Amino acid sequence: MMRARVPLLLLGILFLASLSASFATSLREEEESQDNPFYFNSDNSWNTLFKNQYGHIRVLQRFDQQSIRLQNLEDYRLVEFRSKPETLLLPQQADAELLLVVRSGSAILVLVKPDDRREYFFLTSDNPIFSDHQKIPAGTIFYLVNPDPKEDLRIIQLAMPVNNLQIHDFFLSSTEAQQSYLQEFSKHIPEASFNSKFEEINRVLFAEEGQQEGVIVNIDSEQIEELSKHAKSSSRKSLSKQDNTIGNEFGNLTERTDNSLNVLISSMEMKEGALFVPHYYSKAIVILVVNEGEAHVELVGPKGNKETLEFESYRAELSKDDVFVIPAAYPVAIKATSNVNFTGFGINANNNNRNLLAGKTDNVISSIGRALDGKDVLGLTFSGSGEEVMKLINKQSGSYFVDGHHHQQEQQKGSHQQEQQKGRKGAFVY
Repeated sequence: MMRARVPLLLLGILFLASLSASFATSLREEEESQDNPFYFNSDNSWNTLFKNQYGHIRVLQRFDQQSIRLQNLEDYRLVEFRSKPETLLLPQQADAELLLVVRSGSAILVLVKPDDRREYFFLTSDNPIFSDHQKIPAGTIFYLVNPDPKEDLRIIQLAMPVNNLQIHDFFLSSTEAQQSYLQEFSKHIPEASFNSKFEEINRVLFAEEGQQEGVIVNIDSEQIEELSKHAKSSSRKSLSKQDNTIGNEFGNLTERTDNSLNVLISSMEMKEGALFVPHYYSKAIVILVVNEGEAHVELVGPKGNKETLEFESYRAELSKDDVFVIPAAYPVAIKATSNVNFTGFGINANNNNRNLLAGKTDNVISSIGRALDGKDVLGLTFSGSGEEVMKLINKQSGSYFVDGHHHQQEQQKGSHQQEQQKGRKGAFVY
C-alpha cells in the first residue's frame, strides 16, 4: 500500500505545481492586458544607483521583468547619468559594452587604455541634427567631465552586459558612498603588488580622511581647461555619410547604425501638432526615450501573449524621461502634443528597414498598388477597389511627418458651419 501511495503523492504534487504555474502565467497575462507592457513611466521605472549634490546615476528596470513580450531585450539596459556644471565622474570600468548619447550639455570623455594610452572625446548635444555619441568597450576604464560652467550634462547609455543580466560599475576610488574594489583583496596581495606595507597603501588609497562624498565630484576650471585641450583635438564630426536623415517643417529624424553592435541610434524632433504617420521597423526593436516635451503614441500589436490574429492598440501619453518600446513589425504612430524630441536605440538594426503605411514616400501600401497586378491585389485586400485605395492614399502629399491637426480642423470647421446653418434656419423661421 505504501508503494502505491508514493506515485500518487508525486502525481498530486506535480499537478499542484503545474496548476500553480498555470495560475501565475494567467495572472501575469491578465496584469499585462490591463497595463501597457511597452510603456515605462519615468516616475516609477527608474532605480537610482547613486545621488549627491553634483548629480545622479540611475538605471531603468529590466525590460524582460516588465513583460515576457520584451524577453529579447533581456541583454540590454538603459542607464541615465546627470551631473552639475564643472563636475567629474570618477574613473570606473563596467562589465558591459556602453553606448553613450549626449541628451543635453557637453562632456569630455577619457578612455584609458594599456601602455599609457588615452583617448579624449569632446561630446555635445549642440548639433541640431544629431547629438554626439561614443562607444565604450566593456572593461575599459573611463572618466567623464562636465566642462560647462553653467549647463547640466545629461547622458543616456545603452548598456549591454557581458557577464549576466545585471550591470556592475567598478570604481577605483573609495568614497563615503562606496568602497574601492581594491580593498576587497587580502592584505598580502596589495602589499606584494605595490611592494609597500599595507598601512601605507591604506593611507594613500583608502583612508577616510580626504575621501570624496561620492563618485560625482567637483573639479576646478584649470583641470577642465587642460583636459579640453586634448579633447577638442580628438573630437569627431557629428554627421557621417552613413546617416539617414529625413524631415520637413513638421519634424526630422536622423538614424545611424553601429554595425559592430548591431544597434541603431536615432534622434527625432517633432513640432507640436505634428504626426509621424503609421510605420513599422522590419526587424529592429526600438527603445524610445523622451528627452523633452510630450507626445501621444499608439502601437498596434497582437492581443495578449499568445499566437493570434486578433490585434489591439497600446496607447500612452509620453513626457520627459518616459521610455516606450516599439517591437519589430508592430505598426506605430506618434503625435506631438508639444514640441518634443526623442533619443532612440534600435536593437537588431543590421539590414533593418523602416516601412511607412501612409504618406507619399516609402509607403508600402502604395508600392503594392504600383506593381503590375497591384491594384487587383489592393482590391482584394481592402473593401474598395484598387483604384479607390490608390486615390485615397494619394490624397496625402506629405511624407513621414504631417499636420496632425488637419483632419480635426476640418471636422471643427464643418461642425462650425453646421451650427451657423442651424442658426440661420432658426432666424429665418422666427
